[in-house]
Amino acid sequence: MIKKIIAVCLLSAAVVSCKKETAVSDTKPKNDTIAVTGTKEDQYKPIDTACSPSYKTEDHITSLQWYQTKIEKELAGNSPEQNDKVYEDYLKIRGKYTECLMGLHADVLDKYVNYYNYDKDQYNLPDNVKKIASELKKANLEFREVGEGMTEIWTVPGYYSSLFKNKVTQDYDVYISQTDKESETNYAADAGLMITWEQLGDRLIFWENFMNKYPDSKLIKRVKQDYQYYLSDYLLGMDNTPTYERDHDKGTGKLNDENRAEFNRIIKKYPNSGTAKKAKEIILLFDAQMPVDQIDEKINGER
Repeated sequence: MIKKIIAVCLLSAAVVSCKKETAVSDTKPKNDTIAVTGTKEDQYKPIDTACSPSYKTEDHITSLQWYQTKIEKELAGNSPEQNDKVYEDYLKIRGKYTECLMGLHADVLDKYVNYYNYDKDQYNLPDNVKKIASELKKANLEFREVGEGMTEIWTVPGYYSSLFKNKVTQDYDVYISQTDKESETNYAADAGLMITWEQLGDRLIFWENFMNKYPDSKLIKRVKQDYQYYLSDYLLGMDNTPTYERDHDKGTGKLNDENRAEFNRIIKKYPNSGTAKKAKEIILLFDAQMPVDQIDEKINGER
């Protein structure tokens, strides 16, 4: 998810991004499982998830609302295992509609950062942008600045938990809750970390514990990948927030005091963790004056 990129993505999803919602194409309304009845509401069919210039903002929002109602009905009658799949499918559908909305409002996204008033520490949005923001809110979407003058459309933090909490299997419940929490703030922006080193260290421990507790989870591959991205950023930093000061003449580096202190915190608090093991290793490599390029290759090569 994450090294040397803007925002994330979240992780997962986007660390994601950084940690960003996954898109899917050609999800056809004809495959929907809700039975059609004679009422106007039940006869409505959402627009195709394939983007088209003929679709308006309202079309996407109404379709997203329809899908939310649809899955709420499904969640009530499904088993937790069935709802795991509902979550995955819904994540893709929302990702695709969100992608279409971003394309539809590319001009607004390009200008959005200019609406910020630094003196008043608030946005001064034109009426047309306020209207779009109001429409997005109906589908639990919002504008989110992600760095380097870029703005995207994201799902509001906490949304997935509000729908799926206690309705999916335990591993999915834990995963959704944590990714919602991580989406509350940008992970990275302008090629630099936006959360604290301690917060990143705690994320690593959380996901390490998740992998140990749910080794057979269907989410394990995704979590392992996100963990490795987080670990790389934790050990070496990002372009504008490195963990070390580089001696360009010698090609070596010296760990920043705050990063050394954070590594020692993890080592002391979680001595048996894999994260602590890597923290010990990175300290030894820098103290041994190994060239930074070799350290980078060793850490990221293992990923």
